[in-house]
Amino acid sequence: MPRTRKKLRILFASSEAHPLAKTGGLGDVSAALPAALCQLGQDVRIVLPAYREVLARAQATKTIATLPLPRGQVKLLETRLPGTDVLVYLVSHPPSFDRPGTPYAGPEGEWPDNARRFALFNDVITALALDQAGLGWRPDLLHGNDWQTSLCFAQLSQCSNRPASIFSIHNLAYQGCFPGASFQHLDLPRHLWQPDALEFHTQLNFMKGGLVFADRLITVSPTYAREIQTAEHGHGLDGLLRHRSAALTGILNGIDAIEWNPATDPHLDQTYTSKTLALKSRNKLALQHEMGLPVNSQIPLFGLVGRLVEQKGIDLILSNLPDVLNAGAQLVVLGSGDARYQQALQDWARSNPAHIAIRIAHDERLAHRIEAGADLFLMPSRYEPCGLNQMYSQRYGTLPIVRRTGGLADTVVHADASSLTNGTATGIVFEHADAQGLRWAISEALRLYTQPQAWQQTQLAGMARDDSWQRAARDYLSLYRDTLGILDKRQ
Repeated sequence: MPRTRKKLRILFASSEAHPLAKTGGLGDVSAALPAALCQLGQDVRIVLPAYREVLARAQATKTIATLPLPRGQVKLLETRLPGTDVLVYLVSHPPSFDRPGTPYAGPEGEWPDNARRFALFNDVITALALDQAGLGWRPDLLHGNDWQTSLCFAQLSQCSNRPASIFSIHNLAYQGCFPGASFQHLDLPRHLWQPDALEFHTQLNFMKGGLVFADRLITVSPTYAREIQTAEHGHGLDGLLRHRSAALTGILNGIDAIEWNPATDPHLDQTYTSKTLALKSRNKLALQHEMGLPVNSQIPLFGLVGRLVEQKGIDLILSNLPDVLNAGAQLVVLGSGDARYQQALQDWARSNPAHIAIRIAHDERLAHRIEAGADLFLMPSRYEPCGLNQMYSQRYGTLPIVRRTGGLADTVVHADASSLTNGTATGIVFEHADAQGLRWAISEALRLYTQPQAWQQTQLAGMARDDSWQRAARDYLSLYRDTLGILDKRQ
């Protein structure tokens, strides 16, 4: 008989986990991956700051430990991730986390004491990793995510009894850099203030704690793992990442195949499957009506959901709006971001109410309705570590228009003569992050729209993809076991 593989004890550290706290894709990943690993029989526990919004949303919390730490006394609360069996440890320190606003900012901007707040969070992660919280549970592996969890890897590097460790890079552009004086204020070990550790051009760089000291590094798509080793996408850390390239892996994020399922989505006017794809058009008519656009199933409808910032190529979209209008197409936009882009899109919508509709908001219901109702989804990002909306779009039979970068390159197959012939095409892909590149892609998309057979074939190929977290979780579990094996050999 085959030997039963050991259930792994995994401490999953994150500053966000949906639906308790979320500002972006990190919150989705930090909920979906632990849940999928739990379904695979692993003992996964999330540690998360007890922000005000988290305490309001968490259910049946109870205090399980009190930790007297140098930065303050912390209570550890226990709850479950809503809708799952995943145990969640909440780090309760009201002066640090019980505040209005987002996890990182208040009404006046970023919290000025973010370095101290997240240093405290890392102190607790370190204590849990070493079973110093009195819980009688020691993880085999610590999986930290982004700069908010990265100091603990530096702290654990001096401990002989530490667990194996993996550090995830979700977006290298956000590194947690603070003035060099913060290093002294945080009373960190003196040997960590050097370029081979946490010092970065006279600043304290939290993310380097994970990049330098974790056993393995992982990012959210294979292409992004290669891109961040270049000067263009490395944000000053490409040399370090090339140095650690043997430890760096890219695993494509998954999507929640239950929440994002056109067959059962409660937000839609009409559910549908690949076998009833003709019903999708009813959602288009409903979306046009809801957004105040002329209701016509024959008009090509573009959708956009996301942050209205330069990274997402919003300026490229603005440059191409005349072509969208000349083609008689419509555009629905949902999101928020830079004031200049919000204002420009609103101006276009006011001047062209029959073609453009915009809502400046975060609206989960409308996001689902756009994914189902649009024919085409615009995602011309300058860089995109993974991206989720292109996968949502494909699952809903909506063709994504993306630039060949990061996870977009790994998930969308361009509809050209070859891919249309062999049935692998799932969207439109362009190369260069400029207005001309997107103009070409929009033209190709509209041309494909006039070819019903090829269009439907491309829709069906996208709907058939397996982008579930179950797939991704199996890849992560394999990496975890490999990392443990490497650590065992070193000891």
